[in-house]
Amino acid sequence: MKLPTPATFILLCFILPFSVFSQVAKDSLEVLLETGRDYYHKHDYAKSIEFNTLLIEEAAKIQDHYYAFRGYDGLGNLYSWVLKDTLKGNYNGHKALEYALLSQEDSLIAWAYTSLGNKIGESGVHMEKAIPYYEKAIDIRKKQEGGDVKNIIEYMNIGWTYIDLGQTDKALPYLVSTRELTKVEKQSPLLELNLDILFARHHLLKDNYPKSKAIEILRNVVATAKEKDYIIQAAEGNKFLAQAYEMTGQYKLANQAIKDERSFTDRIFASEKVVAIEEASANFQLKEYQQDAEIAKAEKELSATLVNSTRTIMVILGVFAIILCVVFFVIYNLAKARKSNITKLKETNLALVQAKDEAEKLSKLKTQFFSTVSHELRTPLYGVIGLSSLLLEDKKLRSHRGDLESLKFSADYLLALINDVLTLNKMDANGLELEKTPFQLTALLNNIVRSFAFSLQQHNNKLHLSVDENLPNQFLGDSVRVSQILMNLVGNAVKFTENGNIWLTIHQVEILEDDTHTVQFTVKDDGIGIPKEKQREIFEEFTQVENRNYNYQGTGLGLPIVMKLLQLFGSKINLESDTGKGATFSFSLALKEIQTESRPEISSITSDELVLEDHLFENLHILVVDDNKINQKITQKILESKHFGCSLANDGLEAVQMVKDNRYDLVLMDIHMPRMNGMEATEAIRKFDQTVPIIALTAVEVDEIRKKIFECGMNDIILKPYDASRFINTILRNLSILPENIKAS
Repeated sequence: MKLPTPATFILLCFILPFSVFSQVAKDSLEVLLETGRDYYHKHDYAKSIEFNTLLIEEAAKIQDHYYAFRGYDGLGNLYSWVLKDTLKGNYNGHKALEYALLSQEDSLIAWAYTSLGNKIGESGVHMEKAIPYYEKAIDIRKKQEGGDVKNIIEYMNIGWTYIDLGQTDKALPYLVSTRELTKVEKQSPLLELNLDILFARHHLLKDNYPKSKAIEILRNVVATAKEKDYIIQAAEGNKFLAQAYEMTGQYKLANQAIKDERSFTDRIFASEKVVAIEEASANFQLKEYQQDAEIAKAEKELSATLVNSTRTIMVILGVFAIILCVVFFVIYNLAKARKSNITKLKETNLALVQAKDEAEKLSKLKTQFFSTVSHELRTPLYGVIGLSSLLLEDKKLRSHRGDLESLKFSADYLLALINDVLTLNKMDANGLELEKTPFQLTALLNNIVRSFAFSLQQHNNKLHLSVDENLPNQFLGDSVRVSQILMNLVGNAVKFTENGNIWLTIHQVEILEDDTHTVQFTVKDDGIGIPKEKQREIFEEFTQVENRNYNYQGTGLGLPIVMKLLQLFGSKINLESDTGKGATFSFSLALKEIQTESRPEISSITSDELVLEDHLFENLHILVVDDNKINQKITQKILESKHFGCSLANDGLEAVQMVKDNRYDLVLMDIHMPRMNGMEATEAIRKFDQTVPIIALTAVEVDEIRKKIFECGMNDIILKPYDASRFINTILRNLSILPENIKAS
């Protein structure tokens, strides 16, 4: 049979109904789904992962959210229940929920919430986090035909979770609801037995409940479980029955219940042992391919060792053969050995080149990954921080100010955490270099103090700032990294101090001949302190000082980042502390003073301390280019709050046309947009307008694209999410080339 030509295929696409192709595709997806499930039940988990992954890829091609959900849910179940990888299990569970929500099918969404709740609840860590997912599933099913009886599993699971957590009062209403629903619709004996066990556990945990009732329930459970050969429920029933007998002083009966439990446990172990062996074998096969490269490498090294050993023996034999053989034979063997060594050397060099290329490829992939993560996390954070900042300025919302401050603080903290992770990655890859830009010391310190206003209030702490009067205010250096160091040190002091004081002290140590000042920064607190034996460990990544009186647990990245940043400055961190006596961190930096007369000739509006009320901006019109509607509106509101005129464009193509048709004083240009990105749009604008200032708005790490941004014709960069005052100051700095547009108020 001949394959159709491309033209014939295109003709068929027009003749045949679209539904035919759609049905064929869905049938193929169903085959992939069933195949993945079959391999799962056969314990061939590597194949199951392969077919579920293929199902996700094929579903994405035709945007079938149902099968994408099934694929991710299957992967999540496999990682959670079989491979015990809760991290991957929860990740795939959340992806399954994402596609269920995209499908807009209530039954599928409820399924996804329940499935994700099961994964979280069975992980044994933070089981209480499963409950909101069950509750969401319940809310959805209540609206569906059939009533509340569809929620019987969710009600029982919530009660079960509360029982496991020891919260009996919260568990009881859900157990009662489950019991009532079993009267509406007959359920399986297995569900009834599990529910009876939960009621009995509730009675045992409550001091004011008669234990005799629990004993009666558990006896019935054990009898029914034995009759129906439900060995797991029989073991559970005897386990809690033994506890009940012991609580009522019936020790002989308790001992008999324990023996019965062991009998059923042995049967469970015997049946699970076969499955465990099969799962272990399948898990081994799943990981085998990861070892192939290492095995091949080991074989290659062994082979090379054997070859070298053989050659050595041949050389030795050749030496002896000199006495017995002719000179020609010796020369021949030496030439042969030389030729072989040259060939081997070429092969080794080729392997080194390939390994180098692979390492560079992996490095680029890692950089691209962190760049993508940076953009995807900072973009929604821009929305949260921007909206919370605007709402804080709304006088009508004063009653919610505390909540809004909490929201903004949480978003700022998450942003700082993202910056810490990205900084650590850059330093590990030797990709971080210090910049030398002018900055004001007072502005930097005031910004730090403002940043911790909320957390200081939460911990009832006071921050005391002391700056040496002999220090100049203008310096040249990397203010971002200096700020990051101080933010981490002050942040640690605030987190581990309650009802206390934090002192931030800056004083001058010495002045060198080239106007370089040695400045010592000291952060001191009267908090919990750090034990002597832990003072080395805290500078290791992901290490925390544990203290049962403090609930705070962070990432353990702050101090390692401080130490590595100070190494870039050629400095080191000093620590003085003891348990219960607070901690003192100090370091010194060499900062070059900027003389007032030698500062660059730029507009006075570059100052971070600019008073915006001194200017009116009604005559200035700014074009905001962003494909994200939320970010558009936030930027627009910030600009309009300062009385700027504002227009919006959704992508680069639209922006180019609007600049052609209208006059704008400045353009705020997002980088990543559909149809035409920000850099392409800037290049197009510069072909007919070389004067309008264009500022890049980006959530990507600036170091990675700074050169491209300026090469395409942009004037400046604003990193999202940004501080509102810095945002306005950057705009004014670029508008300073048009002084006639700014009128004093």
